[in-house]
Amino acid sequence: MKNKYLPFLLLLAILPVLIFRDYTPSNELRYLSIVDEAFRNGDIFTFTNHGLLYADKPPLYFWIIMLGKWLLGGHAMWFISLFSFIPALVIMGVMDKWVGRELPDARHLTAQLMLMSCAFFLGMAVVLRMDMLMCMFIVLSLYTFYKMLKGQGSSKWNSFLFPFYVFMAVFSKGPVGILMPLVCIFVFLLITGRIKTFGAYWGWKTWGILLLGCIIWFGGVCWEEGGFEYLNNLLFHQTMGRAVNAFDHSSPFYYYLISIWYSLAPWSLLLIGVIIVAACRKLIHSDLERFFMVIIITTLVMMSCFSAKLQVYLAPTFPFFVYLGMLLLSHFRWNRWLALSVAIPAAVFLLGAPAIIVLARMKDTAFLGQPLFYAAAGVLTVSGCATYFFLYRKKALNKAINTMVIGLYAALFVGGWALPSINYELGYGDLCEKAMEVSAQKKLSGYHVLGIRRPENMDVYLHEDIQVVTPEEVLEGKCEGTVLMVSNKAIKSNKELQEFVSGKERIVVGRYSVIGL
Repeated sequence: MKNKYLPFLLLLAILPVLIFRDYTPSNELRYLSIVDEAFRNGDIFTFTNHGLLYADKPPLYFWIIMLGKWLLGGHAMWFISLFSFIPALVIMGVMDKWVGRELPDARHLTAQLMLMSCAFFLGMAVVLRMDMLMCMFIVLSLYTFYKMLKGQGSSKWNSFLFPFYVFMAVFSKGPVGILMPLVCIFVFLLITGRIKTFGAYWGWKTWGILLLGCIIWFGGVCWEEGGFEYLNNLLFHQTMGRAVNAFDHSSPFYYYLISIWYSLAPWSLLLIGVIIVAACRKLIHSDLERFFMVIIITTLVMMSCFSAKLQVYLAPTFPFFVYLGMLLLSHFRWNRWLALSVAIPAAVFLLGAPAIIVLARMKDTAFLGQPLFYAAAGVLTVSGCATYFFLYRKKALNKAINTMVIGLYAALFVGGWALPSINYELGYGDLCEKAMEVSAQKKLSGYHVLGIRRPENMDVYLHEDIQVVTPEEVLEGKCEGTVLMVSNKAIKSNKELQEFVSGKERIVVGRYSVIGL
């Protein structure tokens, strides 16, 4: 497999997942609802969600969703997904170019595949979020700094690109976009005895470009109605609130010391093990290795000090974990401990086929009993077997890792084609489509929801607001003349509600039911 073809092959493999899956009811559907509201209100810099200020995220990602709707006439999963997956490919390409000749040729492909298969990195590459955009700009800013440090490329051009990338990282997600490059560069220059050169990278030009970008951004915010309140929410409530006294996602200091193990899966044992052993043996020598190590440790400590914590907040460190691990792996020969760090996750792949058989026979996961899912699980099992062959018969660690990743993407490609048949379990698209059909057939007006999690953004599908009701309100007849969408669990747990709906025409859509009242 030629490295230059890898981005296209990965995109092709993941395409069915990007195209066919439904929007998740949480953030993805909320972002679409915010954009629809922005179109109705004519907002560009300030955003609201059902009339309430939404200053949780900067506008760049919302602009991308707005662009997609404007160009295509509606929201398209494939279009928005590209702005998660393509940034991941850019990060992969930048990191591969960055390590250059310091990484043996045989390990370049392996490093790329490992990065694109880390659990949370791959997850962010297919989920509609702005995190991958921020990661891309942070990596680009740190890479540009390193080129300036080593005198590579045009110094004039790099001195402009560096603050531009930093600003775009902030404009994508928030303050982490500037904090991570600022603190990591400061610490690196400090420990390598170059602290006097700090002003060469964070001088008047850098701060001037950052300030100019913020003036344009904040000026646009203040120009719109409610802009000052929005700006106050953005700068103080969201930023300071998350850092000092989190109103959401609050976790203990050691949170990331635990989450990093499953965030980097299936390579966490290999990567973290190699990095720790290499550090203990004092094998980290080059500036590149030291810089990557500083980025990892500094970011871990900094993020741990913040009150709000989520796995994705640590995402900018994932590329550096992978590539530092692969750089340091050159100091080690094949041994049983390295083999075991790959053999354990390979065992999980090996169990793919048996697991799908068991899950398909269980009531709550019976929807997985699709032929294509069986085929995808079979691909995982075969790749697990092949991994063991390369690992122990050939003692070829790179080929074993490559085989696992190829098997994973092949399974995603095969299983992705079955997603339309289970979208009712993933999102509300099928449910809302059926509700609109019932509304049109019975000439009903309005939609009520009972026992469904986070239904407020169903307006993306229904093109009108929904009303959340209680079982008592349904029984009292307050929903007459409307369409009721209700979870089957809510019906089952309420005998009076069971009797009420028993005489109604009820259309079951997965875990939910649609009833015309």
